[in-house]
Amino acid sequence: MTAPILQFGTSRFLQAHVDLFVSEALDAGQALGGITVVQTTANPASAARVAALAGGAGYPVRIRGLRDGAPVDQTVTCRAVQRALQADADWEQLRELMATDVQVVVSNTADQGYQLDPRDDASLIQQPSRVPRSFPAKLVALLLGRWLRQPQAPLSLFPCELIERNGDTLCATVCALARQWALPAAFVEWLRTHCVWANSLVDRIVSEALHPVGAVAEPYALWAIERRPGLMLPCTHPAIVLTDELDHHERLKLFLLNAGHTFLAERWREDAHPADMTVAQAMEDARLRPELEALWHDEIVPVFAALDKREAAEAYLVLLRERLLNPYLAHRLADIAQNHAQKKQRRLAPIVALARQLGLQLPQPRLNAALANPN
Repeated sequence: MTAPILQFGTSRFLQAHVDLFVSEALDAGQALGGITVVQTTANPASAARVAALAGGAGYPVRIRGLRDGAPVDQTVTCRAVQRALQADADWEQLRELMATDVQVVVSNTADQGYQLDPRDDASLIQQPSRVPRSFPAKLVALLLGRWLRQPQAPLSLFPCELIERNGDTLCATVCALARQWALPAAFVEWLRTHCVWANSLVDRIVSEALHPVGAVAEPYALWAIERRPGLMLPCTHPAIVLTDELDHHERLKLFLLNAGHTFLAERWREDAHPADMTVAQAMEDARLRPELEALWHDEIVPVFAALDKREAAEAYLVLLRERLLNPYLAHRLADIAQNHAQKKQRRLAPIVALARQLGLQLPQPRLNAALANPN
């Protein structure tokens, strides 16, 4: 099997999301081909996953949860990953692969993935065997090789990091770095206009890793991708939605799922609930559930109504309640509460800001109380 898809990142999320979609599409004859995964860091856990993936034998993904009220508990084998590389050790192979065979690039390098490293400078271009440290610098070096060898070959890039307009952001970062290194203007123009940088939103709760490789995930899955000319999808799959309204999908997830999670974490921290409480347990709690429902109904859905999206928000909530009531996923509030103050600013503050922008007279007491709490 050919591997025209190059994936940066070995996380359990990608294993149960993009990789599983490609695997299922391959079975139906609806994928470009297999995947080569690349470990970009020196993380020992990632190294163990790469070693397990390298044989191409596949790995288990256990799907556990509720679908239309009925329990789902099944294990499927993901066979999309055909090859696994470590960027530092396999840089020459990676350069050759990008220059020749790759049609689609996927990444999920976490929140810090687009940060630059001062050790990466223009001298890398004169020393092509030297491995860049940051992910954007790796992309510049690899894409330069592609431009020199196959400038006309199509290439679509799908960042999956949870960053607003992630495709545009990564493109801007890569182009700025190429200019900083004084690379040819024609190359920068090729990056901007020939490469297709997709803005997308990923949504699936992947609660546990299996060892050495594999994952436990909920039945629900979404990959919303903004429609763009020339876009080449890695596969066709029911969970992939091409849309002209990516911002709407982003708001549904951020304002309802992510804000709901963070609100539950806020109440968990402030009200001294059990240390190991899960989301499902919180949804069954006689104090927490009514507060969450009031947050959605009184403080968030009216914002969607002002955007003429009330029906979409309420339909999303029907699915979301079932997802949060999933008794099978060990989705702990303690995990959600990590980096809590920053998450409140990313997840709650935009709801309040948009309500004001729309001229709504919403008190939003729960949102404002959480934001006023510095912890």
